[in-house]
Amino acid sequence: MAGNRGVVYRGPGNVAVESIDYPELILRPGPGVPAINENRPCPHGVILKVVATNICGSDQHMVRGRTTAPVGLVLGHEITGEIVEVGRDVEYRKVGDLVSVPFNVACGRCRNCVERRTDVCLNVNDHPGGAYGYVDMGGWRGGQAEYVMAPYADWNTLKYEDKDQAMEKMLDLTMITDIFPTGYHGCIEARVGSGSTVYLAGGGPVGLAAATSAFFLGAAAVIVGDPNKDRREHAHSIGCETVDPLAGALPDQLEEILGVPEVDAAVDCVGFEAKGHQDGTEQNAAVLNQAMEVTRAAGGIGIPGLYVTEDPGAKEEAARHGTVSLRFGIGWAKSLTFATGQTPTMQYNRRLREAILHDRVPIGRNVNATVIPLDDAPRGYQEFDAGAPKKFVLDPHGMLGTA
Repeated sequence: MAGNRGVVYRGPGNVAVESIDYPELILRPGPGVPAINENRPCPHGVILKVVATNICGSDQHMVRGRTTAPVGLVLGHEITGEIVEVGRDVEYRKVGDLVSVPFNVACGRCRNCVERRTDVCLNVNDHPGGAYGYVDMGGWRGGQAEYVMAPYADWNTLKYEDKDQAMEKMLDLTMITDIFPTGYHGCIEARVGSGSTVYLAGGGPVGLAAATSAFFLGAAAVIVGDPNKDRREHAHSIGCETVDPLAGALPDQLEEILGVPEVDAAVDCVGFEAKGHQDGTEQNAAVLNQAMEVTRAAGGIGIPGLYVTEDPGAKEEAARHGTVSLRFGIGWAKSLTFATGQTPTMQYNRRLREAILHDRVPIGRNVNATVIPLDDAPRGYQEFDAGAPKKFVLDPHGMLGTA
């Protein structure tokens, strides 16, 4: 049997690449595995040799100690891999297939999955929703590793028919596991369309994926707000207007660009570790309140940014338990629409795959995809946390070459 190595959470600010168990077609007890999933057989699963796996901003929330993630959790939910073993109940996948794995773990059988709400599958966790390598998401082992198991493979994996073509475009295609569908979903839920003006809070990879999505959907003006100068410069380089939301009143900054102090749609790509206006202190509702302030009456707000039920690193007691000081009266008075939660990746990954394969969206370039070896994952986490305008792609087996 082959060995296995993966990126393991070792406490706030600390990740390490360690030897870990080679995956089985069974979910063994371990860090974060709820009782309902201990020793759960997965004859419907496959074992993947990981081709590409990415560091995500939501991973950083755990690594910063801002969640209840247990020490020993194997990280990683953005997975593309080659199948090396197939469970007895798998019908439509075979050894050698190259597949993209949505970050949501979903059974394909429950009411929500049948309705394509794979973000809140009812059967893969002790509460709705599952994901690989993430706190409170069912204990499914993460894919920042050499090998990983993907359950319900006929349902959960998206196959690439032309492996050579897919490998040539892997720095783009690896993004359909999470951030591209997430940015796209945020824009769809905010009702971005032809001629829209859009404000995107956050210039990290999800914000840049949302910008790419907004352009793809026909937006007339895409404005990215981020206090980080390097991220603003990168966003500007791909065609976005930019603002610093801490530098002054956001409506005034938007008016300088658009001629009016509001936009048709806003997308929160920051989440609960948001910084407050001007003083720069953390205020978990800051982005949401700004989005309501600058979105026109009857406009839409998409919220793919992560919000948690428990935040042990918060300074305020209410925020430690997921409470946000939302100025909801503004949203009510303006008849705004809000959409929150995980992205149902399978609603979008197939069409975004085709957009990439037909050269319609340069998502890898736009998020500045940067390949590093698995052993360099701790450095990648550090640089990403420091605000580097990059999307780090881990290459566990050296298969990405010069991609």
